Amino acid sequence: MFGSIGFTELILILVIVLIIFGAGKLPQLGEGLGKAIKGFKKSVHEAEAIEAEAEARVQAQAASEAQPQQAPPQPQGEPVAAPPPIEEQPAAAVQPASNA
Repeated sequence: MFGSIGFTELILILVIVLIIFGAGKLPQLGEGLGKAIKGFKKSVHEAEAIEAEAEARVQAQAASEAQPQQAPPQPQGEPVAAPPPIEEQPAAAVQPASNA
């Protein structure tokens, strides 16, 4: 795009900008333009990072769903005895309250 702009055209553009804005405003314009470009680059990189992170989450979730859930491994050694059964005790007889 800028391949056809020569040195004289650039000088002419800079002179026109200097006339329009004045010498005092040029540093402020340059600073504002630099901050705008920096902010744009930062937002582009953040968007790429967020997109890559979301894609990694989707891939991890798909991989975890593809693998069947396995039961936790049983410890090796002597088997653990089951706790003794709970003995049922007879319920206490409920006597109705006598009204005297």
